Amino acid sequence: MTAKSVKPSYVPLAILAVVTIMSLVFPSIPSAITTEGINSGDTAWMLVASALVLIMTPGLAYFYGGMVNAKNVISTMLQSFIAMGVISIIWVVVGYSLAFGESIGGFVGNPMSHFMFKGVLDAKPWGTIPAIVFAFFQLKFAVITPALVTGSLAERINFKSYVVFMVLFSLLIYAPLAHMTWAPGGFLFEMGVLDFAGGTVVHMSAGWAALAGAIYLKRRRSHIDNSFLPPANIPYVLLGTGLLWFGWFGFNAGSALSAGPLAALAFATTNTSAAAAGIAWVLFDAARGKKVSALGFSIGVVVGLVAITPAAGFVTIPHALVIGVVASIISNVLAHYKTKTALDDTLDVFPCHGVGGMVGMVFTGIFATSAVNSVVTDQGLFFGETTLFIKHMVALALVSAFAFIMSFIVLKITDIIVPLRVSEEDEKIGLDISQHDEALLEA
Repeated sequence: MTAKSVKPSYVPLAILAVVTIMSLVFPSIPSAITTEGINSGDTAWMLVASALVLIMTPGLAYFYGGMVNAKNVISTMLQSFIAMGVISIIWVVVGYSLAFGESIGGFVGNPMSHFMFKGVLDAKPWGTIPAIVFAFFQLKFAVITPALVTGSLAERINFKSYVVFMVLFSLLIYAPLAHMTWAPGGFLFEMGVLDFAGGTVVHMSAGWAALAGAIYLKRRRSHIDNSFLPPANIPYVLLGTGLLWFGWFGFNAGSALSAGPLAALAFATTNTSAAAAGIAWVLFDAARGKKVSALGFSIGVVVGLVAITPAAGFVTIPHALVIGVVASIISNVLAHYKTKTALDDTLDVFPCHGVGGMVGMVFTGIFATSAVNSVVTDQGLFFGETTLFIKHMVALALVSAFAFIMSFIVLKITDIIVPLRVSEEDEKIGLDISQHDEALLEA
């Protein structure tokens, strides 16, 4: 069976032409590239960290691609890969400005601050690294966040509408959250909320968007009929887990923005939480009478990586072990409970990424200590102080409401522009054929 013919459209060519013309009109030629205050060791580490974070997106593609059925592997993987192209362009044009430009009311950056990367090459260093290195390090976070959402929408989303959704999500949800949390002048930043590498910005935003998407797109036919096909390729899942674990060292240790003790701490807490969560997942499964599975260990590892992300540079290594174990068990229980409901979150993005991110934020408010990072001015609840914990509970509620409500709005706008849901016939054929006219040989 082959895909239906598609009418030619000149809209993509028009978009490409507009971006190209803007590049000529706004070339962003630097006046002078400064080297003052730049540390070559820190810069080298951050270039490596940026590359490590980028490899997480192909890792996610394999992780998700192995879990869907064989008719949807290519489509699911492409949804991650296409993000590397689309978001890279959006980031250069206006995304970086919205995230890290001059603050507008503490909620978003001025879109003209660095429009078409104006002034980034010759901007003052971000700490001890060139501003452009920081900008492209942050780009990799912006790339993977909408890709995370796809696991919830897998096997039923129109590819064109996903691209539209990805752009709107990045501009209206991700960039404002990045500004509020990480940019000087940002609302949550000034409030004193701690998010070392993206518990709120990346995982909570993706998790709540995934939940909104699962509700909005409704159930797959296989979910209604309970006629699920098996995962296409478990070794893909293992490969994806390995790439994610490897890349996450750049994600978390790179967020120290220097090659020093703080990066080493974040590296150590990241590995500890991932290992603890992976083992906790399979032991918890075994306690319930289930066999130890490659899929279970892989999911547990990723949950541990998610949960430690906001806390990586603020907590001790033993506390990272606690975070991994607790997050793993909570996500396991919720993923199991979800199977008894009508919610069709295809690859459990909300129980794993959304809830994992929230658990991490809560435990950052509990275990953060100035003994490991002087940025921590209010000790965590574990050390007898309540201020930071309360701030994190307020931030958790505000970010959750913002991400969930805005995701529904973005989904609705996208659905008006391009229908989100594929037809029942296309869903039955599989998205590899119906959306891309490509398929695995064994499918």
